[in-house]
Amino acid sequence: MLKGIRAELNGDILQALCNMGHGDYLVISDMNFPSDSIARQTRLGRLLTMENIPAPQAIDAVLSVLPLDTPIQPSIGRMEVIGKPDEIPPIQQEVQAIVDRAEGKPSPMYPVERMAFYDIAKRAYCVIATGELRFYGCFLLTKGVIPAEEAVR
Repeated sequence: MLKGIRAELNGDILQALCNMGHGDYLVISDMNFPSDSIARQTRLGRLLTMENIPAPQAIDAVLSVLPLDTPIQPSIGRMEVIGKPDEIPPIQQEVQAIVDRAEGKPSPMYPVERMAFYDIAKRAYCVIATGELRFYGCFLLTKGVIPAEEAVR
């Protein structure tokens, strides 16, 4: 255990988050997403897991250490509901509340059509599979930067 680091963040995940650069994508996936096959095509090339927790808890843990690229653009994509792109299921509403709290302001997620989501996911830095059982529990997070004056020394 480390001080100030949430228990959900294992060493492999922390290393991947640290190694990501500005603009890199991170995929947080539910149990129905083809996580392993997509992860093999990412920069990291292997699957990371937080398999015993739901996606909102995983995102909350990740956002405790990962800066989002929010000053420039929406930084979290959500998989669209097939045939209902404007529908926001409860899991996505939960994640939206977590993102808004982490950012300290409303930071709307952007919708991504399912097949486009898969294409973007293949170009991501890595995939973290969760134990999320609900449909549409898949998200794309874009890493931002930490200004020098905010960096811990």
